[in-house]
Amino acid sequence: MNCRRHGSKPALALWMLVAVADLALLTAATGVVTMLLIVTGLVLIAGGVVAARQFTRRDVPAREVVARRRA
Repeated sequence: MNCRRHGSKPALALWMLVAVADLALLTAATGVVTMLLIVTGLVLIAGGVVAARQFTRRDVPAREVVARRRA
C-alpha cells in the first residue's frame, strides 16, 4: 500500500505560505503602523531574552581529561 509520508518539505512550505497570508490579512485589518509597532515590540523582547541568556550563562570550563594507568 502506497502511503504519503507525513511532515514532508512541501507540506511545511505550504503552511509557511498560509502563515504569511495570515500575517498579510492581519496587517490589512489592523493597519500597517500597528503591525510595525507590534513586530518591533516582539523583536525587542526577543532580543532582550537572548541578551539576558547570554549574560547569565556561566562559562564552565570543560573537565580535564585524566589519563589513568591500568593496573
